[in-house]
Amino acid sequence: MTLPAPSDKALVPFVSVDHMMKLVHHVGIDDMLRGLADYIETDFRRWELFDKTPRVASHSEVGVIELMPTSDGEAYGFKYVNGHPKNTSEGLQTVTAFGLLADVYTGYPVLLTEMTFLTALRTAAMSALAAKYLAPEGAEAMAMIGNGAQSEFQSLAMKAVIGLDEVRLYDTDPGATAKAAHNLSNKGLRVVACRSAEESIEGAQIITTCTADKQNARILTDNMVGSGVHINAIGGDCPGKTELAPDILLRSDIFVEYPEQTRIEGELQQMAPDHPVTELWQVITGRAPGRRDARQITLFDSVGFAIEDFSALRFVRDRIAGTGLFQPLDMLADPDDPRDLFGMLMRAAPHPV
Repeated sequence: MTLPAPSDKALVPFVSVDHMMKLVHHVGIDDMLRGLADYIETDFRRWELFDKTPRVASHSEVGVIELMPTSDGEAYGFKYVNGHPKNTSEGLQTVTAFGLLADVYTGYPVLLTEMTFLTALRTAAMSALAAKYLAPEGAEAMAMIGNGAQSEFQSLAMKAVIGLDEVRLYDTDPGATAKAAHNLSNKGLRVVACRSAEESIEGAQIITTCTADKQNARILTDNMVGSGVHINAIGGDCPGKTELAPDILLRSDIFVEYPEQTRIEGELQQMAPDHPVTELWQVITGRAPGRRDARQITLFDSVGFAIEDFSALRFVRDRIAGTGLFQPLDMLADPDDPRDLFGMLMRAAPHPV
């Protein structure tokens, strides 16, 4: 199956959950993560072309539902995503998502896809891309604090993109750590299950925090963080949800995707509105320095941004061609005469017997 031909304007490729899983195995998870990181890096290098706005969020007592739109002037993309930490206790995913890519010239969608798996993959790819520019040279070990749905993706992305050798797992739920350790066995990483966050940090040059509770937590306290490490903080992603003690931020050089969003949702919400940060796209393009010396603490305050989803949508659009790993959806009206939508409806009426 190939992508719908230009004459099939009403048929939109749809990548289901099943197709996305098959696509990952078809491409290979390491190549998928490297490919996503490459597409994100390409789009960050042309950052100034994009429409940019903080995501549109609808908050409730139990979670958040968000829309994340952007456009580079030729294509338009958006993601629908939720974040409901309480879902895990009810046997549901904390995060679910779908996304759409459209042609700006016609306004017609060119891709509709699940993005629960794709978000996990692109989040991990984004973390690894940031580590490529910010982590200590030759970083070999990462502490993975929070061993939920994102932990395996984060670990494998660091291996695929920067050559990580060891992941040190810790979660307050030993069952989550056992799950992650099992899933990461035979994946080319040395996996160490730890009994405390402090133990997981021992010998780690990268510290990733990814916990789900919607609270101002202190997953890392100031005395836990020594000089020279790179912190990849991805769990604080909405107002009132943080993971790091404020003193850590005061000792770190902070790098962000889009300040207007991170100051509302990230660890940065604990700081003054004018607390200095560096936008990661500036590091990637050489406009600003990243890691400068071996003792510097770098902090990637990651909350996820629409351009990363746009990159992931582009990647999937390009990789499904010729694979058959999608379903053409008849989701757009396409009358012979574009002014005669009603006539199209009437012609579809059942014929009398």
